[in-house]
Amino acid sequence: MSKMRMSYGILCIRHNEICENPQFIIDGANRTDICQGELGDCWLLAAIACLTVNEKLLYRVIPPDQSFTDNYAGIFHFQFWRYGEWIDVVVDDRIPTCKNQLVFTKSFRKNEFWSALLEKAYAKLHGSYEALKGGNTLEAMEDFTGGVTEFFELSEAPKDLYNIMRKALERGSLMGCSIDVSVETRTEQGLVRGHAYSIIGLAEVAKDTRIRLIRLRNPWGWVLWKGPWSANSKEWSTISTADKGNLKKQTVEESEFWMSFDDFQRNFTKLEMCNLTPDTLQGDERHSWTVSVNEGRWVRGSSAGGCRNFPHTFWTNPQYRLKLYEEDDDPEDGQATCTVVVALMQKGRRMQRHQGAKFLTIGFSIYEMCGQDQHLQKDFFLYTASKAKCKTYINLREVTERFQLPPGEYVIIPTTFEAHQEGEFILRQKLLQPEKETEEEKQFRAIYQKIAGEDMQVCANELKMIMKNVLAKHNEIQTEGFSLETCRSMIALMDTDGTGKLNLQEFKHLWKKIKEWQRIFKRYDKDKSSSISSFEMRNAVNDAGFQLNRQLYDIIAMRYADEHLNIDFDSYICCFVRLEGMFRAFNAFDKDGDGIIKLNVLEWLQLTMYS
Repeated sequence: MSKMRMSYGILCIRHNEICENPQFIIDGANRTDICQGELGDCWLLAAIACLTVNEKLLYRVIPPDQSFTDNYAGIFHFQFWRYGEWIDVVVDDRIPTCKNQLVFTKSFRKNEFWSALLEKAYAKLHGSYEALKGGNTLEAMEDFTGGVTEFFELSEAPKDLYNIMRKALERGSLMGCSIDVSVETRTEQGLVRGHAYSIIGLAEVAKDTRIRLIRLRNPWGWVLWKGPWSANSKEWSTISTADKGNLKKQTVEESEFWMSFDDFQRNFTKLEMCNLTPDTLQGDERHSWTVSVNEGRWVRGSSAGGCRNFPHTFWTNPQYRLKLYEEDDDPEDGQATCTVVVALMQKGRRMQRHQGAKFLTIGFSIYEMCGQDQHLQKDFFLYTASKAKCKTYINLREVTERFQLPPGEYVIIPTTFEAHQEGEFILRQKLLQPEKETEEEKQFRAIYQKIAGEDMQVCANELKMIMKNVLAKHNEIQTEGFSLETCRSMIALMDTDGTGKLNLQEFKHLWKKIKEWQRIFKRYDKDKSSSISSFEMRNAVNDAGFQLNRQLYDIIAMRYADEHLNIDFDSYICCFVRLEGMFRAFNAFDKDGDGIIKLNVLEWLQLTMYS
């Protein structure tokens, strides 16, 4: 196929004119395959790097089974979320080059092309490569997932930001960060202002105290960070060999780096987060959501009324009804509230950039109203204050806010800041629908709340009381409950936040485990004596998924069976809790997954504390 010269002196040529043996993806698509070229789209590449961490998301955007060999037709297709729906974008295999080298995004392997073709498809989605110069990482994150974006000024970030980010990463959220632009383009320690970095992971290591670290990636393909925890800094010598090896193994040379979480908050100014579901940052309770989507437009002289600064035209803006009746499970201060996420997105502005279009400054307000189906008139807004509103009007593609409002009827007014500005928009309203609890869940929630007290956490003694009450209501096995030692083992197993106590969610996870083990116990308690023989214990352990050798079965029998070689329910659960804890602890030390660990004396003591 002949070469095609582009207007700015760059050739668009086919893959086989660049290298031999071209491949679409080599050994899986990963973040090392994304090196920035001459185009100023680090914001896009930061989002792609985050996307590669989640294969399920990645292969939604990049449909698998595409190659330069099997069923090859000179085209590739990609999928993007676009204003409420997923669309397919098809591109040919011509890629911009200069002197036979890719000009824009490339892989570190010369014969791998998925990242370059993905960038081309995204450029086609927006009309041109030129349209991708300068942008917001949240835009691309949203186009890759259809998720809901949130934005944090790190100087005003919540105190539990680390836990918020950890929870978000665990659930597949995408994150990026940047530093506000000033006179100097680089900081003293090498970070680039106005440049988008990907956030890849978090970790904690033991020094004199626990140190929280964050792993970042520079889309340029090399690292400039010179501060603590950079590649050759002295901090690496202060932690254990196991921690050092684990962290070093997670980084990729020349593109990723670690820094302390405190340094992250001191050096960076903005955090951008795209949650795959609206409740990603809201605890561990299970929720479902209903979503309503409205498309509209602001028309000059008709529905482009501007913000409240224009009282005589504000009422002409589009109006959308919002009914909130499903109350949250755990309202703050005991007040009934309903959670809603409102996201206002303007459409098509990036694609129209070559025509001089820029993002409009947009925002919205929410008013409480009742029983009116007609378009609200000017007097309503002149004499009624808004119930809620976005924090600020801003010239980004989307403005998103989360609110907790009293049950009732509301109206949302999406607006531009200035009056008489035309544009199209999409307004999404995501309403939290609390999951209905079963009768069993209601009962043990009530028992838990009664005993846990105001802090809603239980220690071993309190857990013993809760378990006695719960088992009395839900257990067909005759038992007086669990011993204090068993309850301490349960807390050691389920205490994920290191408080030495269990919160309600940790208790619910524990109860789920116990219910599973209880079913196995009843299977072998054929005479309903509330005990099983030490011989049957071997089968019960196997049914629970623990693979042990003969010596360990002998130890279990000696440790947990009584003089009649029977194991009661308390001893049975205590055994299973400790087995679960030991396997979990071993896997935490087994960094390579080869079933072999090497421990120093302190690590060995830590592991044996579970036994």
